[in-house]
Amino acid sequence: MIIFYLTFCSVSCAFPALLTLGKGEGIVIAPHAAGHLLGGTVWKITKDGEDVIYAVDFNHRKERHLNGTVLLSFARPAVLITDAYNALNNQPSRRQRDQEFLDAILKTVRADGNVLLPVDTAGRVLELILILEQFWEQHQLTYPIFFLTYVASSTIDYAKSFLEWMSDSIAKSFEHTRDNAFLLKHVTLLINNSELEKVAGPKIVLASMASLEAGFSHDIFVEWAADTKNLVLFTERGQFATLARMLQSDPPPRAVKVTMSRRIPLVGEELAAYEEEQNRKREEALKATLVKEEESRASLGAELSAGDPMAVNAKITQPSSNAAGLQFGAYRDVLIDGFVPPPASAGPMFPFYENSAEWDDFGEIINLEDYTRNNEDMDHSSIPAEDDVNGKLDEGSASLILDTTPSKVVSSEQTVYVKCSLLYMDFEGRSDGRSVKSILAHVSPLKLVLVHGSAEATEHLKQHCLKNVCQHVYAPQIEESIDVTSDLCAYKVQLSEKLMSNVLFKKLGDYEIAWVDAEVGETENGTFSLLPLSTPTPPHKTVLVGDIKMADLKQYLASKGVQVEFAGGALRCGEYVTLRKVGDSIQKGGSSGVQQIILEGPLSEEYYKIRDHLYAQFYSL
Repeated sequence: MIIFYLTFCSVSCAFPALLTLGKGEGIVIAPHAAGHLLGGTVWKITKDGEDVIYAVDFNHRKERHLNGTVLLSFARPAVLITDAYNALNNQPSRRQRDQEFLDAILKTVRADGNVLLPVDTAGRVLELILILEQFWEQHQLTYPIFFLTYVASSTIDYAKSFLEWMSDSIAKSFEHTRDNAFLLKHVTLLINNSELEKVAGPKIVLASMASLEAGFSHDIFVEWAADTKNLVLFTERGQFATLARMLQSDPPPRAVKVTMSRRIPLVGEELAAYEEEQNRKREEALKATLVKEEESRASLGAELSAGDPMAVNAKITQPSSNAAGLQFGAYRDVLIDGFVPPPASAGPMFPFYENSAEWDDFGEIINLEDYTRNNEDMDHSSIPAEDDVNGKLDEGSASLILDTTPSKVVSSEQTVYVKCSLLYMDFEGRSDGRSVKSILAHVSPLKLVLVHGSAEATEHLKQHCLKNVCQHVYAPQIEESIDVTSDLCAYKVQLSEKLMSNVLFKKLGDYEIAWVDAEVGETENGTFSLLPLSTPTPPHKTVLVGDIKMADLKQYLASKGVQVEFAGGALRCGEYVTLRKVGDSIQKGGSSGVQQIILEGPLSEEYYKIRDHLYAQFYSL
């Protein structure tokens, strides 16, 4: 039984690889592309031949910078965990959506207005940047476009190096012509809004954050909201109780209250209290380090006196390290007073301190203190202060980061009268409700778990899946536990050499198949094994393996000189023989159904000739 603890967050993986757990023997975890974000992942967990698929936030559509999800390649998993976020929403075609997006932007800037796109910092914004960059390049537009976040340069630099994980068109373009799609010519990267204020005229700004609660988008919205010429274009639904959600649910004109925050230096009593607190923390850290050093010395001395023939004079007090010496380690003395080398040694021996690491079932335990930079290191770290777009900070940002002046954040409420236009277009990169239903029917899981969606959307998708996908559909509430243990019992068996030596395989495409009659036995090490039957092998009916299309059979019979044609959904062969398929071609869920080919006609030489041609298209076991 596998127990899953689900935390509803976006899961990503930077590379496709298999993870085999050491303690969980037989469990294999494999990531696959989700098509939602760069690195967005669908997880496939395999145990004893059964698959559990975790697919939350996936996109079947192929976009400019990403391929679609591989979820459609899975069939009949034991459990599928997916979301109902978009179950009630349907989307237009990608071409229509992109055209409406560009038309809205051009209409605003040509009317001398500004366009604000509140975006994330490194996710779906890559698709928006490529749409604008390619359109501007094709039509030679001159309206300025800005990507304004604190990590704008880093985001684009990383995107340039991850082309192999993007869409086939981007990867092939770079492979053949070395054309990097993210060498931006029309989008300017900014990490503060000082440069933005210098640009006059209409402009397009992609600014963080998407919620409008903080960040550059918050400040720009407050500044531009009162102008009816401007446009705020949302590309994703705002989260609950955010300013973006309020504006999307109740469009302008209206007045909203926003919180404005600014940082000011500490002065007077606040500054004195801050410095006193910092001094107290430093003293406590120094005392803790001294205590730890003394404990280490005491434990080392006990080990040497107990197990080492070299004697240490316990009456000699060792000098303690001062505060400056603590930076370079607790043990600084190589030879100490009272050290007596053993008679058999050639000379003094250097002390050895073994740093033993703790391990658990999944590897070495990580000590977070080894990766924490203290204040002294931060003060002496060097940060480039060049003003360009290649991931370097300008002088203003560098001085802001290096500024160690104690400060505080002061907030105040302000009323903003929203008169600008608001527009929402779905660029979230998730499959819509119609596509989700089709994908679930195709995958056809044995059990389905729905998470991450509104109560209405979850209930709607649950009822649809109960009727059209599978009989076991779960929609757990927050912190609710459910049991999706498989009803099947899987056992591992070995094929004995004695059995396999008498099996005749026949090649079927990329596989080899055979009919096996065996009995289950137990080996010496307690595992199950398939052994030859102890009694004579019973006869079995001939099994024809394979699948054939009637159109291919028609072409084959014609090549053998048989007059053949389609009539009334059947294949008329010669004068009297008819071939027809019966049965369900598609089962519920989209999988192949059980079909039979019926051969009708009087017993004649023509009948047996056509039957032999039909049998030749299958493998007989």
